[in-house]
Amino acid sequence: MAKSRKRFSSQVDPDLLAALRSIAKQEGRPFQDVLEDAIRAYVMVCAQERPRASVMRHFEASLAKNRQLIKLLAD
Repeated sequence: MAKSRKRFSSQVDPDLLAALRSIAKQEGRPFQDVLEDAIRAYVMVCAQERPRASVMRHFEASLAKNRQLIKLLAD
């Protein structure tokens, strides 16, 4: 069964577009399939859970405060 697709229009750096077209040609795949794979990969990376900056600051402060204890526990 064919996938449903939605047409869209955008602009992109010409060199980036040429590189993507080259990849599609090298792989013998339709350009739209390669473009869709690239978009999917980008969305997956962006969708990954990341700690908030404030959480990371508290974590780093805790590491700095407890550095001696962490070293003792590691030994």
